[in-house]
Amino acid sequence: MKSYFRKEIDAIAGYTPGEQPKVANLIKLNTNENPYPPSPEVLKVLRNFDPARLRRYPDPTADALRDLFAVSVNMQRDNVIIGNGSDDLLTMIFRAFTSPELPVAVFEPTYSLYPVLAAMQGAPVIKILLDQNTFAYPADAVKQAGNANLLIITRPNAPTGNCADKELVKEICANFDGIVLIDEAYSDFASDNCAEFAAEFDNVLVMRTFSKGSSMAGLRLGYAFGSKVLISGLMKLKDSYNVDMLSQELAKANFQDAAYRKECSEKIIADREKLAADLTELGFNVVPSQANFLFAAPPDGDGAGCFAALREEAVIVRYFPGEVTGKYLRITIGTPEENARLLEVLKKRFA
Repeated sequence: MKSYFRKEIDAIAGYTPGEQPKVANLIKLNTNENPYPPSPEVLKVLRNFDPARLRRYPDPTADALRDLFAVSVNMQRDNVIIGNGSDDLLTMIFRAFTSPELPVAVFEPTYSLYPVLAAMQGAPVIKILLDQNTFAYPADAVKQAGNANLLIITRPNAPTGNCADKELVKEICANFDGIVLIDEAYSDFASDNCAEFAAEFDNVLVMRTFSKGSSMAGLRLGYAFGSKVLISGLMKLKDSYNVDMLSQELAKANFQDAAYRKECSEKIIADREKLAADLTELGFNVVPSQANFLFAAPPDGDGAGCFAALREEAVIVRYFPGEVTGKYLRITIGTPEENARLLEVLKKRFA
């Protein structure tokens, strides 16, 4: 049958999201979801929400949320855009800044959606390799990015969990002749962030999500901030009503309960450090993480085999095939009980 798709669409396999398996007594540690529920304030909104409101369209620009987020990063409403999850924002950003003539530069390994979005635009991808042993970032990143129009820094990085040095990020922002996107999906679990660079540099966008630290992956909400010129341009690409009314209300309630979110993040950070120590004791090579997951290579370097063995015990983690990544597993930090079950299964294999 004749294809009616653009050649770029025919050529791509599409993005494969993390598995959502239906397995009895599952320990699900594969998609970096928060093990704790969102703020109790969210439940209050759900209980009191008048469903009759749903006959009306939502605020197309989610201005109440934009105001909240802007204040939190010392900016103004016009510096913020809201998305239906950060993936929605990424789609806008790739449509705005990449094309067959406008390459994107990404660090490797990183979030596997980036190359798929580039392929949709027919945009070349320039891969800047991280150190194969430590996943450290190269000092000459700007030089390696070449003629890219967009450079993405995922900080903390996925799937490795480590952070690019903040001074290196600042140097990249100051010297790269294009747009720098700092994807801070996991910043709630990191020791610092790069929010101030969005105000300091006209070519910088910082993006965050409610899926990780805010425990609302099922809601789909994210936001980005940067110069008013960049945000105004992205607004042209936004779907008219990209964030529904109920999501806006729930996100607002959750975001305002900063104390609860901090409490949950601190528990995850403490459990992350404990799990990292326990895995190291079993002989795993664990990359120091600033995220809500660990990137850890089993003692025999057989990531695929360890992934399969865990799955047989209804413990699901994430595995990324590849010469370097194939040695590792990405393990979401779960509840203490879930982490204990993970270790119980691993001890059968490696203790």
